[in-house]
Amino acid sequence: LGLAGTLEQMITVQDGRLTSSGTMMMILSLSIGALIGEWIDLDRRMEQFGQWFKIKTGNAKDKNFVDAFVTASLTVCIGAMAIVGSIEDGITGDYSILATKAILDLIIICVMTASMGKGCIFSAIPVALLQGSVTLLAKSIEPIMTEAALSNLSFVGNMLIFCVGINLVFENTRIKVANMLPAIFVAVAWAFLPY
Repeated sequence: LGLAGTLEQMITVQDGRLTSSGTMMMILSLSIGALIGEWIDLDRRMEQFGQWFKIKTGNAKDKNFVDAFVTASLTVCIGAMAIVGSIEDGITGDYSILATKAILDLIIICVMTASMGKGCIFSAIPVALLQGSVTLLAKSIEPIMTEAALSNLSFVGNMLIFCVGINLVFENTRIKVANMLPAIFVAVAWAFLPY
């Protein structure tokens, strides 16, 4: 899904030829976002929260809980549907995008829970916090979320989902996707640069 979304926005067919766009925005957003994320060390903070949450939920003996929780949380929180759906809900009361996303998330989390463990189920909490916050703040962030900003957010968000997928497919690979989350904000800011 992440790769398809990335390629869909990066590669287009014009006059029978493949052309690419947005590559520089994606590279700089991911680079600057990763630098900010490494400085803040979001990955370690998410793991600490996962460890605390593991104990509070009575799952202290589950060795896979934290990894499952963090991976599932990143998978369902990153992406334009969470932002766009929450803005639509907050401004117009139309929750159809969020309902569609909830169904997709349910399927994804069921599959992830079967393979990674019950830590995935608790990803509902970060999703509720993110989507609830954006819904409550929808009117104030609506002017920022232009079509270009949402397109950039979706583009970089899909790339981050792809990175989560790499972590899932290749056991020995460890991309600190949480540390790359600020890239989403850099991508949104990029839409307002004069060029």
